[in-house]
Amino acid sequence: MNRLDMQTRNIADENYAALVKLFPNALTEKIIGYDEEGKAVIERAIDVDILRQEISCSVVEGRDERYQFTWPDKKRTILLANAPIAKTLRPCRAESVDFDNTENLYIEGDNLEVLKLLQETYLGKIKLIYIDPPYNTGNDFVYEDDFSQSIEDYLANSFQYDIEGNRLVHNPESNGRYHTDWLNMIYPRLKLAKSLLSDDGVIFISIDDNEVDNLKKICDELFGEENHQATISYVRKTSGKQDSTNFMKSTEFIVIYSKSDLWECRPLIAEDNVTDRYNKADADGRRYRETDLRKTGSGDRREDRPLMWYPFYYNADKEHLVVCEKENPDYIQKGYKEIWPIKPDGSEGRWRWGYSTAVANLNFLVARIMPKYKAEDKYTVYEKDYIDKNGDVRTVKEHTSWDRKEFNSDNAMQEFKNLGFSNQLFPFPKSSALIKHIIYLANCEEGIILDFFSGSGTTAQGILRQNAEDGSKRKFIMVQLPEKTEDKSEAKKAGYDTICEIGKERIRRAGAKIKEDYGMVASDLDVGFRVLKVDTSNMKDVYYSPSQVGQQSLFDMTDNIKEDRTPEDLLFQVMLDLGVLLSSKIEEKIIAGKKVFNVADGFLMACFDNDVTEETVKAVAQEKPYYAVFRDSSMANDSVATNFEQIFATYSPETVRKVL
Repeated sequence: MNRLDMQTRNIADENYAALVKLFPNALTEKIIGYDEEGKAVIERAIDVDILRQEISCSVVEGRDERYQFTWPDKKRTILLANAPIAKTLRPCRAESVDFDNTENLYIEGDNLEVLKLLQETYLGKIKLIYIDPPYNTGNDFVYEDDFSQSIEDYLANSFQYDIEGNRLVHNPESNGRYHTDWLNMIYPRLKLAKSLLSDDGVIFISIDDNEVDNLKKICDELFGEENHQATISYVRKTSGKQDSTNFMKSTEFIVIYSKSDLWECRPLIAEDNVTDRYNKADADGRRYRETDLRKTGSGDRREDRPLMWYPFYYNADKEHLVVCEKENPDYIQKGYKEIWPIKPDGSEGRWRWGYSTAVANLNFLVARIMPKYKAEDKYTVYEKDYIDKNGDVRTVKEHTSWDRKEFNSDNAMQEFKNLGFSNQLFPFPKSSALIKHIIYLANCEEGIILDFFSGSGTTAQGILRQNAEDGSKRKFIMVQLPEKTEDKSEAKKAGYDTICEIGKERIRRAGAKIKEDYGMVASDLDVGFRVLKVDTSNMKDVYYSPSQVGQQSLFDMTDNIKEDRTPEDLLFQVMLDLGVLLSSKIEEKIIAGKKVFNVADGFLMACFDNDVTEETVKAVAQEKPYYAVFRDSSMANDSVATNFEQIFATYSPETVRKVL
């Protein structure tokens, strides 16, 4: 049996291994010092000269000038993103809604730690990420990443929080690290977030004008400049403050990057002022409009696109239209009118289609007398542009400037109040209508949506509303730091000790209201969520570094699992380690008096009880799970431990066996 790692991925080690796999000849070692006995301390290394030869390009070193975007501590943030942590997620049934059936997750904890914990399980599985990170307004907004502190000390560092409930550290403009601190906060989180996106996934990031330029530079580096889809500007406030600046700021931005060129933005259904133009109908009742096939602009000249200069011939009596690659006098002799792409001023233009396209789509073309030339009986060619040409109603692309009442802060506050909350709990929540529109554009109807700055839970409400409207089954993962509310705040007076408590309550109320508003349409709508909380590992230190534990300590650690942890706690850490979705269905069985977890219909079976007998091991093996997990110290006696492998070899040799 193999022992589970029970810690997050070491991304730096994985990158090193990938490089060595590609270029094994570049692997080398170097001496970094000597120990107390005078022996050399060796460190792994990559020979840059060999690597340069292998990739046949220049390698920039030292102070050579090059294009780059950097800031103090950038290297540290990369190391921070790649470093593993020994943390876990513990389930909390008491605060969850429909724990056993829901596929939604609400995770309490620092989002950098959560993003690391999700790497194994959700790598490449997230279809849409929306975040509204703390803005760099010159006051209080940046996270402080110091993993040498305990969670209690970490949370006690500051009782400040932003409008979306994110923990803050003072960062005045006079600070020499004004931009640096914000960049150090956002960079490692976006680096980890990218790996969670599916190949056809997309990320939308809300931001104001203080850091929008720096955010784009970071995203260009992480996602690739070619994957920048748009930067949306939208009206957040209908009125602004008359402060010391020369302009009243009322707009914010949404920066959009895709993981690759596989993502497609969902188009909008055209409004009536567009569809009304389709004022003709064919024999089957299909609506279309006629659009001139000629290009008649001043720059549309025959000599520029000679392949788009060719003739049509039309017989009005027979209503017969043909197209030729070049001039054909035979048709003129048969009474056909010759049609060339002549502009209204008499100059030679060109067609919108090439000859081969015209041949392939001749059924969509008609000849009409040009209104200007009725007396001369001159014709041109029109395309029959059907409203349902793509099998759907007519669609148009979204604009990059949004000025819609339902997106602004007044509407956002009203819907927050409609859920029964005081407007003092969150002064400026985002509009769920805005999030709902983003979800529509993201074109994800069955995927997982992640928000790791979830604040008051606006994103979850937007997802539930969109699911109710179109019947889709999107799932959400909300992540929020359990920031404590201030003693004299309205939130504290209302009984909310943390921002997470407000977020969870909003989702509960929003789910109930959506079910009420949509009635039977939303009867099967999943409005529940599993609450998971970041905590230290379930395993004692001896699990990770047995060589550093003395003999006397070993007597105190005959069990490598912390005393306050439940079997369900262990199950979720195992699911994280093995890459099993945290929303998977979990069933409990009693086999030979022992509790056995059945996850995802037999994909994983686990038993963490003590004194496990051969009867339990045999019953699990006969279920033929993909994974089977037990505690190393849980076997009833040496005989069970000895026969364990033989039992699985007999009944389910393909099962991967793991122990804690």
